[in-house]
Amino acid sequence: MNPVVTAARGWIGTPYLHQASCKGAGCDCLGLLRGVWREICGAEPEAVPPYTQDWSEPEGLERLWAAALRHLEPKALSEAAPGDVLLFRMRDRAVAKHLGLQAKTGEAPSFIHAYSGHGVVESALTAPWARRVVARFAFPERT
Repeated sequence: MNPVVTAARGWIGTPYLHQASCKGAGCDCLGLLRGVWREICGAEPEAVPPYTQDWSEPEGLERLWAAALRHLEPKALSEAAPGDVLLFRMRDRAVAKHLGLQAKTGEAPSFIHAYSGHGVVESALTAPWARRVVARFAFPERT
């Protein structure tokens, strides 16, 4: 089993809580990624400043994408693998600001994410979700 997927599945059932990153207590999508990073890679690579739910939208800045490029390995969208970090654009012309972790590939792909109103869940990567994926990343190689 992929260690990123195993770690992410350990967060399933954690309630959704904006800006939080505490397994079992609460997290948002970035908090889930941060928690999995800590389990897989160790200390977080940079401090996350406070953010609102509409962050980056007024300026149209791709802050989350830029942060992913600083710390993760970019991949082609077509190169799906378990453990990949998925970046979603939830609305046309909006900034990309939802994250998930690919759990399964193939005929029944799925991803794990913290979703407002649902908490951390594993969801089918159906066409409506898949068409929102704008970038794919891998965790850095451990040395």
